[in-house]
Amino acid sequence: MKLCRFIAQGRVHHGVYREGLLLDEAGEAHDPEGVTWLLPFSPGKVIGVALNYADHAEELGLGRPEEPALFWKPNSSLLPHKGAVRYPRGVGFVHYEVELAVVVGRPMRRVRAKDALDYVLGYTIANDLVARDHVTNTFRPPIRAKGRDTFGPLGPFLVVGEVEDPQNLWLRAYVNGELRQEGHTSRMLFSVAELLEYITEFMTLEPYDVLLTGTPKGISRVLPGDVMRLEIQGLGALENPVVEGA
Repeated sequence: MKLCRFIAQGRVHHGVYREGLLLDEAGEAHDPEGVTWLLPFSPGKVIGVALNYADHAEELGLGRPEEPALFWKPNSSLLPHKGAVRYPRGVGFVHYEVELAVVVGRPMRRVRAKDALDYVLGYTIANDLVARDHVTNTFRPPIRAKGRDTFGPLGPFLVVGEVEDPQNLWLRAYVNGELRQEGHTSRMLFSVAELLEYITEFMTLEPYDVLLTGTPKGISRVLPGDVMRLEIQGLGALENPVVEGA
């Protein structure tokens, strides 16, 4: 089931996506191009994982981490499908990162990897945008680089009950229709289940907390006027334009 939230005819709707249409609570159909998209749910904590694909670490000239490298993605950075990413003035290199986002379904504390997926509510697509200029010390959390307003597109759907194996999904990122990035979740250094076990050893994860699981090789610069389209197998497509920012 692909759950979504949107505004149509002046009202906020909680709906589902079926056969190319958005169905609201009353079963009324809406054209996806004729609504204002919202985040598909209200996220709790948002935790990112850096360098979770070996080929991405290699393209940055960095070594593979011995354990998951975590950082916070502030909720103020989150942006829905079709929302405009604001390119910050004075920054030379901004790039996208297509990532599988895991949404927690019930409280998790010291959960073993073999049981971890039972606690997952669903999955969505994340774009972990980065102002590369501000990634100058990999031992410090990249909050300035990744935490800017509009730098966390998420959606368009919360996909529940449709992903059999989160380690068997293709990820792709397009800019202006050109394929720029492609990878497969089987190539993660730490699987979804392993990440959840690692985090919940010291931190309780709660319903609607979000885990961003890293990005594969293929980052490239985006500029105002570009349109990013991120796709993950079975989860839909997350699309956001880039505009001049403050």
